[in-house]
Amino acid sequence: MDKIKSEDFRVDRPVHLSELNTYNDLNSNDDELKKRLAETRRKLGKLQDVMYAHGKYAVLICFQGMDTSGKDSLIREVFKDFNMRGVVVHSFKTPTYLEKKQDYLWRHYIRLPARGKFGVFNRTHYENVLVTRVHPEYILSEHIPGIETVEDVKESFWHNRFEQIKKFEKHLVENGTLVFKFFLHLSKEEQKNRLLRRLDRPEKNWKFSPDDLEERKFWDDYQRCYEEAINITSAPDAPWYVIPSDNKKASRTIVADIIYDELKKYKDIDEPVLSEEILKNVDLYRKQLEND
Repeated sequence: MDKIKSEDFRVDRPVHLSELNTYNDLNSNDDELKKRLAETRRKLGKLQDVMYAHGKYAVLICFQGMDTSGKDSLIREVFKDFNMRGVVVHSFKTPTYLEKKQDYLWRHYIRLPARGKFGVFNRTHYENVLVTRVHPEYILSEHIPGIETVEDVKESFWHNRFEQIKKFEKHLVENGTLVFKFFLHLSKEEQKNRLLRRLDRPEKNWKFSPDDLEERKFWDDYQRCYEEAINITSAPDAPWYVIPSDNKKASRTIVADIIYDELKKYKDIDEPVLSEEILKNVDLYRKQLEND
């Protein structure tokens, strides 16, 4: 199996998505990939227990990708060995009436993980510079002062949103949240194959929506918007990772390895130790329990 190195997928210079691979099998078969993921998953589960007890860092893991890129199944498989008290997954859909009454970051802010916990965002605050940029008419439902028509949504509007998002993530990092952002990079051909499987397999039918076909017409627009968002907002303390996702098993393995390897770099994360006062009286506590 090829060695997985975070820097091979991290965006630390401008990228062109059309030039990046959407397929990578790590020179491994399905069984080898499954075994590697299981090993990394167990290590992540143990590390999560330590971080929960440590209680100093929160971890926010963000997933973005085109429809059928594998976000749901990746989240299910990568975090399978986590203690459920230490991880919370949020899937962001179309904003509700209440959410539209607040600023666009509010619904994400109130679902941020507490210290010691992992938060997983299935679709994220970046929807507000992706879907809304491809369909700027959606911005009108936010009732923003000065935005009365689509013509009012100028390039300066998107520039300001990018800056707001960068400041939002910088604030999180400075207050103890470790931020990972993954773009699941899917080819248009593979998306077609996955949509066809949704139609052909009864157990997958519920996932299909005609809206998927409508959004597919905007493929090039989405690729352009993703590319710009990734390039503008990838930062050393909140980087983007572009993950080849035509092979689901490989993409899960890559994501799990990156999360584990990056978290292991934090040498100040350790299990808390008992205070000296408690340690001095361990024998006394033991006797009390034994004589209970």
